[in-house]
Amino acid sequence: MPLIVLWDIDHTLIENSGVSKEIYAAAFATVAGRVPDRPARTEGRTDRLILADMFRDHGLEPPDWERIALALEAAGARREAELSARGSALPGVREALAAVAAEPDMISSVLTGNIAANARVKLRAFGLDVLLDMECGAYGEHSEDRAALVKVAREHIQQTHGLPHDTPVVLIGDTPRDVQAALDSEAHVVAVASGIHSVDELRAAGAAVVLSDLRGVAALLSHLRSLAEGSD
Repeated sequence: MPLIVLWDIDHTLIENSGVSKEIYAAAFATVAGRVPDRPARTEGRTDRLILADMFRDHGLEPPDWERIALALEAAGARREAELSARGSALPGVREALAAVAAEPDMISSVLTGNIAANARVKLRAFGLDVLLDMECGAYGEHSEDRAALVKVAREHIQQTHGLPHDTPVVLIGDTPRDVQAALDSEAHVVAVASGIHSVDELRAAGAAVVLSDLRGVAALLSHLRSLAEGSD
């Protein structure tokens, strides 16, 4: 059976070294007409939720999403070179993505809180975009709720690739929100303690499989194949 593999981006695939929060600050300033007093609260949340809460945190009513999305896209485009200079792909990521992309029965895409344009910026900055099916992913513009993005990605991939509706899905991410999104959507999850959350925290959130990083490519592939075979 085929397997849908959905990757989170920030702190799972890349380290953005603070550029993400600069993007949110710039987008807020463009729309609000003032610089923010405090940074955005991120940690596994979607861009829709991050920016809506950022406005509320400043005592402002969130404006139309279309205005925010345009400001976010412009802010992200301006910072691709800065991200490339300051950030990095995390250990083992390039090898892991290449290995999954080479599996004939696995569709490898993204599930991210970033809007699609900024997801492309972040992955392109490190040459990772070519290792993923970016057209079929789920992005921050699709919903405030991360769990809802799993359904979006499922439907996009099933329609594009003609997969059965019962094709298993595995979400790979670094936060308890990633774990909860998988659990809420009846997807498998592989948690990676490459962000601010420890192995113990991710296990406590409900992840049965937790990796310290993505350098163990052979073990990861073995686990993913077992999910496709329905043996895990």
